[in-house]
Amino acid sequence: MSDAVVIGAGPNGLVAANILADHGWSVEVLEAQDTPGGAVRSDRGLHPDYVHDLFSSFYPLAAASPVIAGLRLDREGLRWSHAPRVLAHPLPDGRCAVLDRDREVTADALETFAEGDGRSWKDLCAIWDRAGDDLLGAVFTTMPPVRSLVALALRMRGGGTLRLARSMLLPVRRFGEEEFSGEAGRLLLAGTALHADLGPESAAGGGFGWLMTMLGQEYGFPVPVGGAGALTGALVRRLERRGGTVRCGARVTEVVVRGGTALGVRTADGDAIRARRAVLADVSAPALYGRLIAAEHLPQRLHADMRRFQWDFATFKVDWALDGPIPWKAGEAAGAGTVHLADSVDDLTRFAAQIAMRLVPDRPFLLLGQMTTADPTRSPAGTESAWAYTHLPREIRDDAGGDHLTGAWDRAEREAMADRVEQQVERYAPGFRDRVMNRRILAPPTLQAADANLDGGAINGGTTNLHQQAFFRPVPGTGRPETPIHGLFLASSSAHPGGGVHGAPGANAARAALGTYRPLARTATALARVLTRRG
Repeated sequence: MSDAVVIGAGPNGLVAANILADHGWSVEVLEAQDTPGGAVRSDRGLHPDYVHDLFSSFYPLAAASPVIAGLRLDREGLRWSHAPRVLAHPLPDGRCAVLDRDREVTADALETFAEGDGRSWKDLCAIWDRAGDDLLGAVFTTMPPVRSLVALALRMRGGGTLRLARSMLLPVRRFGEEEFSGEAGRLLLAGTALHADLGPESAAGGGFGWLMTMLGQEYGFPVPVGGAGALTGALVRRLERRGGTVRCGARVTEVVVRGGTALGVRTADGDAIRARRAVLADVSAPALYGRLIAAEHLPQRLHADMRRFQWDFATFKVDWALDGPIPWKAGEAAGAGTVHLADSVDDLTRFAAQIAMRLVPDRPFLLLGQMTTADPTRSPAGTESAWAYTHLPREIRDDAGGDHLTGAWDRAEREAMADRVEQQVERYAPGFRDRVMNRRILAPPTLQAADANLDGGAINGGTTNLHQQAFFRPVPGTGRPETPIHGLFLASSSAHPGGGVHGAPGANAARAALGTYRPLARTATALARVLTRRG
């Protein structure tokens, strides 16, 4: 019997387990897959000489996260690598918007698109210099982030705080139009907002796009040397050195509840594993409340709220082993780790509208990773390990591209969609397809089979839209990791602050579990549990 059982060895589960172990708790992590890591894994499955990240690849949130920094994973051998440029958004005419870690370089590039846009970029950076630390403090801590918000208000002073709040609530189209005259700055913001499921007209897309570009400006979009699995390996080694264990191939089928308290879990093999103090669930909210806990242990209000839970977009990904670098028309794109492909902000609006209408987009917006550019260990010199993903509707009504894709994702549909993705790359890099040695296709069902938290190919644990953030995540309530069950905590990206590899949901859950055994914190935890029950 352990003090705590953690369901899921994704980054949040491993972060939670490490924090508990640091406080002297015995911890056992149970993972359904044969390897740990969740959506932070890599392999050589496409080509023995090429390392590919199966899911996530670039980690600006990890670089900025005080949670990850506090674990000192460098002591476990983790090293980070950066591409020469953070982000590029090439245009069909050969011009290119560029985000560089040097803000002067970024500003100079924006100035070539429209006079004054470089100054506008520096003004946004100046706001970040004043507000960034407090904003990140508010993002990475348990709700409500009183200390960070008070510090932010004092730092920005009265009207400055209100103006910042207004800007962050703007759709990214409006944010970009207010700040930039040219297309480049607007595209950097709008493309980055679509790292989540925030289209150009979504509320708060401007704040998300600005936050992510500022993280790129300050921290870059780093990658673990050797593959995403190096980050997972460091978390596992650290946990094991502190006495924790990770057991793979152990799928949890039930959280055992008696008298309103979580006593442990039961696995698919029939093992009953007791937990003296807490169960932490790095699983999606629908999985926890819909499958792992018997309905009679949960309030009816929670069941009703979960029926309104909204997932984020589905995802379709293609990995490539290329025999040479991508032949971009816009040369500046060659040095970027991350590349966005869309003709304009209008093109992004069209893409998001097609998804909203449940159509497979005909011109998919692509997020493309040049992994050897970011980390030379990923493939032989002169080659490129690359990938691209795009978003899709979770439920498909029709195909705007004319290939009659239905969402069955059989072999023919996977190949047709992968061809569509490659044709989009070819528009910006003529000759790209000639450099493809091998490709691997990860359709939504493939992603879910490899990690159950990627339900239907969703990568953020639920929509990033404003109606399911903070006090509304995963359902209206406290926005905290406590659940209606004593001793059970939600530790996944379905909890505040949501998706991304930063460890905050796991850390928040671990702190809440630890707080259960501290007199003052116990009162707050009990209150949060009562409020969660009452909705």
